[in-house]
Amino acid sequence: MNFIFRIILNRNFILVLAVLLGMLLGDFAHYLQPYTIYVLAITMVFSTTGIDSKALLPLKNLIKPMLVGTVLNYFVYGVIVLIVAWFLMPTKELFMGFVVIVAAPPGVAVIPFTGILKGDIKFAIIGVFGAFLASIIIAPALIGLFSKGVNVSSWSLFLLMIKLVLVPLLFSRILLLKPVFKIVAKIRGKIVDWGFAIIIFVAVGMNRDVFFSDPKILILITIVLLFGTFILGSVYEQIALKAGIAKSRVTTEVLLLTIKSSGFSVVTAFTLFGKEAAIPSAVLAVIVLLYLLFLSIRLDYKNKVN
Repeated sequence: MNFIFRIILNRNFILVLAVLLGMLLGDFAHYLQPYTIYVLAITMVFSTTGIDSKALLPLKNLIKPMLVGTVLNYFVYGVIVLIVAWFLMPTKELFMGFVVIVAAPPGVAVIPFTGILKGDIKFAIIGVFGAFLASIIIAPALIGLFSKGVNVSSWSLFLLMIKLVLVPLLFSRILLLKPVFKIVAKIRGKIVDWGFAIIIFVAVGMNRDVFFSDPKILILITIVLLFGTFILGSVYEQIALKAGIAKSRVTTEVLLLTIKSSGFSVVTAFTLFGKEAAIPSAVLAVIVLLYLLFLSIRLDYKNKVN
């Protein structure tokens, strides 16, 4: 019974279950869709408790990791993904779905997986923090740049980023207070897992007709995302190692480069451009999961061989 319970509460199982339920019970997704922005806000509050305030001191040591996290997560990733998406996406809405992905902050999973993969955890925390703050300015600017002809207010975008990034980040500091954190530490993982699962369920469910009737679109989206994770991550890793960067730092930088918040991008795409634009983010959740599993299995294999 304990074994079954552990499987049910496993993050990977929960995400796969969300995708399958979206395919099978997608008709119910539209009931939840109006509430996804609130689900995301709560999820972001709990997930950003992984950013330890103490790791952000002293302030003079923040600049380099924050810049590295921002440049990798938005500019390097963005150039590759948007170029490939520009040539492959058949509709404006699908391309804008990738613009939203590029504009999204890094997934907070960067921090725990940095630990799992023996990376530089402090660098990861500061890099994620810097990219989160940068998203408040970069996301509205980037989406505004590519959404010409679409009725999207830059000011509304800025306010959305404040609500979905800055406010949860500030609220998460309250949850880090010792008396509260004892409880938060026990439940935050499951709240984050199930929060993102609800968002992915809605994204898949709202678009399940595409998943069943147009596999070509899914293949094209998958190709773009494979470029942005497996291929980009592998190429950057080889270049960085040859440049003499420490392996632990390279591991962290690869995660900062390739891991985006799929839950954030799903809700933002829904809010701004409609359900079709959310399809790439739904697929992103699966690709990121596979990529993190690949990195974990690869590390285990190397450890056994050595």
